[in-house]
Amino acid sequence: MAIIDLKVPSPGESITEVTISRWLKNNGDYVEKDEAVAEIDSDKATLTISAEDSGAITLIAKEGDTINVGSVVARIDTSAKKKEVKSEKAEVKDKKEEEKNKKVPVADTSNVKTDTSNSTPLAKNILQENKIPAEKVTGSGPGGKITKADVLKQMSTGFGGEAGYKGTRDEERKKMTPLRKKLAQRLVAVKNQTAMLTTFNEVDMSKVYAIRAKYNPVLEKKSGTKLGLMSFFTKAVCEALQLFPAVNAMIDGEEIIYHQYCDIGIAVSAPKGLVVPVLRNAEVMSLSAIEEKIKELAVKARDNKIEIKDMEGGTFTITNGGVFGSLMSTPIINPPQSAILGMHNIVDRPVAVNGQVVIRPMMYIALSYDHRIIDGKESVSFLVKVKEMLENPQRMLFGGKDPNEVLVGL
Repeated sequence: MAIIDLKVPSPGESITEVTISRWLKNNGDYVEKDEAVAEIDSDKATLTISAEDSGAITLIAKEGDTINVGSVVARIDTSAKKKEVKSEKAEVKDKKEEEKNKKVPVADTSNVKTDTSNSTPLAKNILQENKIPAEKVTGSGPGGKITKADVLKQMSTGFGGEAGYKGTRDEERKKMTPLRKKLAQRLVAVKNQTAMLTTFNEVDMSKVYAIRAKYNPVLEKKSGTKLGLMSFFTKAVCEALQLFPAVNAMIDGEEIIYHQYCDIGIAVSAPKGLVVPVLRNAEVMSLSAIEEKIKELAVKARDNKIEIKDMEGGTFTITNGGVFGSLMSTPIINPPQSAILGMHNIVDRPVAVNGQVVIRPMMYIALSYDHRIIDGKESVSFLVKVKEMLENPQRMLFGGKDPNEVLVGL
């Protein structure tokens, strides 16, 4: 019998322990070489442990256990053959098969009246699914007809404490993951250790929309890539950072580090929380190249395959709350960076253009910055420059200037 110890790999420098978040295999399962067998949480990311060889796995650590890096969490019997292995999960399944014909007692709901004749179809479905007596709901529709809103409103306020509709005082406690704990510490530290301010502006996204509509079909046919909003914002930010280097700088002790490159962090929602992978030297990337890299990193984050090296560094961050419907917010700086740009929901709004009221797709944008290193004038000017380039994308090719200005030597 050949046994291999499966140890916790080092997720990165300074990380000494991790938490077993979830076992992807059951005790006794057969695993293939390089197959993911567990998810682990560190204070920087959620990663996976892969099998070093094929065989039957024996779990040692439990879900929720905090384990030191290098410790053994499972063992693999490489002498086991795939067809010989019968896991605990399979045994449980067999047991369930034996008992599947057993009669399960069902609660008697025959005394619950659900006359829904005077209800809309949606309201009727909700009443029947929740065994709610229609006479307990006051209809606000024509002729007293019960609508979906009526049912939901009554469900939210309760039904006078009748059986089956009582409120609850239950609570649930869950241990914070290392990633969540570290995030909490960092957010509090930002508030306490920086002089954070936020400035706002708004952007007319009409021309960005026009470019996407014109070139996306061609680009998708050529390379399978579509232009999203993030590539335009990343490119505009990179150009603006060249003009206002303090926004791309950070404090290190009593010194200020000015970066001659733009490593842009893109906040991405992952199953375990927010992660910020970094686009290296984004200032030299085309819009399509930016989109391809963002897609690659987003897929890795979604599949919990993002690595520490993907998130290290970063000189400036962009976060898009608009994908969740946020109209306006004050994003928190991602330390040790000095600024972060917040994108928001795009809403058609009436605006004045050349003395005329027109409807345009408008987005509020926000720049949170560390006032210790970035002055108010720089922050406002930076955000205005980002706005100008998004409303006139050709400026991105000319260092933030209008092409005509470059032509005449301004």
